[in-house]
Amino acid sequence: MTTEATVAADTAGTRPIKWSYMDHWRANGPRGPYDQWHSRQTMTRFLRQVAAVGFDAIDTFDFRFWQILEQYGSVANYQEFVQEQGLERIVNTFHGVYYDPERYAPEVPATHDTILEDFKVTLDRWSGIQLDNIIVMPGSRYFDEQGVTDDGLKHAAEVWGRVGELTQQYGVNLTCHHEFYGGIRTRAQIDAFYGYADPRYVKFFVDTAQHCIADVDPVAVYEAHHERVSDFHFKDTRTKGVNEDYRIWPDAELSAVTTEKWFYEMGTAEGLVDFESMMRSVRDHGYTGWISVEHDKADKIGGDYSESTAIARWYAKNVLDRIYQEERA
Repeated sequence: MTTEATVAADTAGTRPIKWSYMDHWRANGPRGPYDQWHSRQTMTRFLRQVAAVGFDAIDTFDFRFWQILEQYGSVANYQEFVQEQGLERIVNTFHGVYYDPERYAPEVPATHDTILEDFKVTLDRWSGIQLDNIIVMPGSRYFDEQGVTDDGLKHAAEVWGRVGELTQQYGVNLTCHHEFYGGIRTRAQIDAFYGYADPRYVKFFVDTAQHCIADVDPVAVYEAHHERVSDFHFKDTRTKGVNEDYRIWPDAELSAVTTEKWFYEMGTAEGLVDFESMMRSVRDHGYTGWISVEHDKADKIGGDYSESTAIARWYAKNVLDRIYQEERA
């Protein structure tokens, strides 16, 4: 068998790092833009494109559950459809919830029972497949400079510990993703939160661009908390949110007045994230498993999801995978 054939025969399951794609997507058609959930035909094209450039799996949002039921009948049926297009499975789901201090807010103890009941329903809905992680925003969208108070951090850590204990009964990690506009966004807030949170039940999902925008070094914060990191979003940015755009209501990613586009694909010279150092740290700390590529709002100001996805996958294969395979210095 030739060397090339040997590499080709190496299954995704034997590689230390595998690449998943978060299912942000949009394309232009005769009637205007559409996303992959428009129909089975558009989903087929999306999944085959992702598989064709070399991704191993996908991630999704759990609010897609109702579209999955409508189009595929069950979560298990949808995963089977994903596999028929050449991908391994669904790895993670992002729990997108509108936070409201009167009803649903991790830092408000009076809402904790609602949060727990919500996760019991959510986990049951996804129990037809085996997920690795369910991803949450650990704190509400606080728009003042203080963010979540220290007491609020303790309350958030407490409820996510309870939720994480529940998710582990399903074999799923509860993992926290820190948006640049969230109430737990600064390095001091992140460190304090994980100091309060039980490492058995509350994991850390590193998003390279979100941390960079919030003026948090993604490499440094990963190294500080690497033992509880359960996955990553690898995407880039060209802007640090040092002004007050992150406070703009209702969604700073869409409503910011000084920054029209926050996120870019990794692998371009203009990006601020040091992915080569990131990957060396990932390797040196012995992380194995999945890394997710995310292209949130890639089509803004003339961008293209297909192009961004191909560029990022080329970079993952030809730069980051090779770094991971290097011997440690």
